[in-house]
Amino acid sequence: MKTRAYAAAAADQPLAPMWIERREVGPKDVLIDILFAGICHSDLHQARGEWNNSSFPMVPGHEIIGRVTRVGESVTRLAVGDIAGVGCMVDSCRECAPCKEGHEQFCLKGPAFTYNSTEMDRKTPTYGGYSSQVVVSEHFVLKVPAKLDPAAAAPLLCAGITTYSPLRRFNCKKGDRVGVVGLGGLGHMAVKLAAAMGGDVTMFSTSRDKEVDAARLGAKHFAYTKDETTFKKLAGSLDLIVDTISAPHDYNAYLGLLRARGVMAIVGVPPKPAEVAAFSLIAGNKSLVGSSIGGIRETQEMLEFCAAHDIVSDIELIGAAKINEAYERLPRGDVRYRFVIDGATLHV
Repeated sequence: MKTRAYAAAAADQPLAPMWIERREVGPKDVLIDILFAGICHSDLHQARGEWNNSSFPMVPGHEIIGRVTRVGESVTRLAVGDIAGVGCMVDSCRECAPCKEGHEQFCLKGPAFTYNSTEMDRKTPTYGGYSSQVVVSEHFVLKVPAKLDPAAAAPLLCAGITTYSPLRRFNCKKGDRVGVVGLGGLGHMAVKLAAAMGGDVTMFSTSRDKEVDAARLGAKHFAYTKDETTFKKLAGSLDLIVDTISAPHDYNAYLGLLRARGVMAIVGVPPKPAEVAAFSLIAGNKSLVGSSIGGIRETQEMLEFCAAHDIVSDIELIGAAKINEAYERLPRGDVRYRFVIDGATLHV
């Protein structure tokens, strides 16, 4: 079926309207009319070829909320009219150990990502959420709780699960001292989620003007990282750090903030490898770990958690005609805290 979309034809070209083809709805597929699509910073990186893995034409978008308009004859979990979500993956082999354990993101054959990827046949390109419709296997479609505002819930499908997963993995709980580094699309979700789990959250930022926002989002403390005394004052004070920064910065400085056996989880992707001193880890048996998105089961759990705690993303809703403007503003941090495309503007 022909579907309206916004696509990048090449890394050096702006996104523009085009028609793409979606497959027909199979027995286990769900057709979703897209209502809202979040803009993730990774969309920008890939559309501009900055990760050296881009295929064109590219329709970005892996934070998708929409309404189910058709289901295949074997679909049991969803019905026409349901509000549903699609995150970073649309398929996996479903047979390997990670898939069977609910970690489809680590599929040994490689998952089919929502865009800039291929279906599991390794031939058919996948196109993302900057479009009017999408067809996805039922297994990879999330049920969106009715309590969540659909527009503000869209970024939960990437920014939400990306920060929820390490907090859950390292058992964030009441009384834990949690540091969040960077107050952007990921960071603002990390603050909200950690606070809802009972964490005593400290926001680390290079911008003093974000202190009020940090408090509003749930942080009890604010640390200005351009002040050299910050790292001395807070040395050895934190149980867990979630580092969301995508710009170059000193991991060693933040590792010094951890208590013995503390954990620093990296979810931001700086452009160049970082140097880590061995003693930053050895002194205190500290752990520096990476964290990706979650599997489908954990993502559904995250949505239910957000509904129970009234958590959604802070968004700026835009029309499709402003996608390129959003791409210019995003590197400047000129959004608080996530752009979301109004799907209705893709249907005209």
